[in-house]
Amino acid sequence: MKISRGDSCRGDSLESLNLSLKQSRTKVLPLLLILLLAGALLTSCQRPVKERVSQRIKMATTTSTENSGLLNLLLPPFEKRFKVKVDVIATGTGKALKLGERGDVDVVFVHCPEAEDKFVHDGFGVNQRAVMFNDFVIIGAKDDPAKIKGSNAVRAFKKIADKECYFTSRADESGTHKKEKKLWRLAKLAPRGDWYLQTGQGMGATLQIANEKRAYCLVDRGTYIAYKKIDLVILSQGDERLFNPYSIIAVNPQRHPYVNYVYALALIGWVTSPEGQRIISKYQKDGEVLFHPVEKAEVRGR
Repeated sequence: MKISRGDSCRGDSLESLNLSLKQSRTKVLPLLLILLLAGALLTSCQRPVKERVSQRIKMATTTSTENSGLLNLLLPPFEKRFKVKVDVIATGTGKALKLGERGDVDVVFVHCPEAEDKFVHDGFGVNQRAVMFNDFVIIGAKDDPAKIKGSNAVRAFKKIADKECYFTSRADESGTHKKEKKLWRLAKLAPRGDWYLQTGQGMGATLQIANEKRAYCLVDRGTYIAYKKIDLVILSQGDERLFNPYSIIAVNPQRHPYVNYVYALALIGWVTSPEGQRIISKYQKDGEVLFHPVEKAEVRGR
C-alpha cells in the first residue's frame, strides 16, 4: 500500500487506501445517538443537572491537532452549539493518555493505535472512535547527505544510521516518537551517538532544531504543511508503515466518576458527525489538505 498526495507522492491516493484499521475503530457513532444517550444520562441523575454537569470539558490531544490550526475551526462550532467550553491540553500522545489514566481530563484525541487500544483495554477509556488520518513523512536538507530520497521508511532510517547523519527525535513518547521507535525496531537498529539528537520537546521545537542542524526528522504531514518556518523538504513518503490515524476516546466514568462524560460523548459525536467530518475535510493550508476524515477511508480487513 502506498500513500500519495497528488503529484508530490507516488502510488495510490490517500482517499483510496486499503486501510487496515480494526472495524470497531472505524465505526462512527451518529451525533443523534450520542445526544440521546447524553439526555438519558442527564435525566437519570438524582442531583440537579447544574450540580452534575460542568459547562467545561478538558481534552488532552496531540500537538499536531493544535499546531496545525485544525482545532481553531473544529471546536468553536461545537462550543457554540452545546454552550460548553473545551479546555485543550496539547501534548504528546503518551502524556495525553497518562492524563486520561489519572482522570485529569474528560476526553483524549490522539494518534497511536497501539497505545490507544491498551488505554481502552486497561479500562481507562470508552467509546473509542476513529476521526481522521494523514501520514508521516521523513524530511531533511535538500542536498540529502544520506541519499534517502525515494527510499521506503525503514531503508531511509538504515541509510541515515549508516552515514551517521543528524537525526532529530522528539524523544517524548508522543505518537510521532512511538512511530519513530517502531521504525527503528523494524530497521533492527538502536540509534545512539552524537548524530542522534533527542530533543525531549514538541514537534515545533524539534523541527526548529532539525532545521538548524540540517537534520533528518520524522513528522506528520499536517504539521509539516502548517509549519512554514523551515527549509527542510520531504524526502521519504508513501510507505504504508507511515500511515497515521487519529482517534478520540472518552475517559471511563466508571474509573473516574467525576469526569464530564456527558459532554465528552457530545464532543465525540461532533467530531465524527457529517458536519465535523466536513470541517476536517475542507481544512487546508496553501491549497493542501492536512487531514482526511474517516468517511473518506476505504476499510478492508486483512
